[in-house]
Amino acid sequence: MEIVVSNKTSRPLYEQISTQVRAQIMSGELKAGDPLPSIRSLARSLQISVLTVQKAYDLLQTDGFIETTAGKGCFVSAQNQDFYLEEQQKKIEEHFTEAIEIARTSGISLDKMLNLLTLLYEED
Repeated sequence: MEIVVSNKTSRPLYEQISTQVRAQIMSGELKAGDPLPSIRSLARSLQISVLTVQKAYDLLQTDGFIETTAGKGCFVSAQNQDFYLEEQQKKIEEHFTEAIEIARTSGISLDKMLNLLTLLYEED
């Protein structure tokens, strides 16, 4: 598992860690049951506070991505992918609803919206 953090971004370090772990889980790079590095070892390798890694792991556990077993460590949860995809879909629906309201009040047609969505989605 490779994690890279930067102090040059406005995102907190714990968010950078949790986002990268989530991405690795969603991509299949980390699979259900895979162990995560211990909090101390990850903090040492990233040269950051143990509390920062603990906060990232707490967030991942709260969101259902990892499970912690006392004395054994943290492991990728088996039920994370469906939960995560559902949450992401809800966020997308909220953004689409807002965009549709703006388009309707601005007189932008559905065809133009579809073209814009396609263009943005396929953009590198």
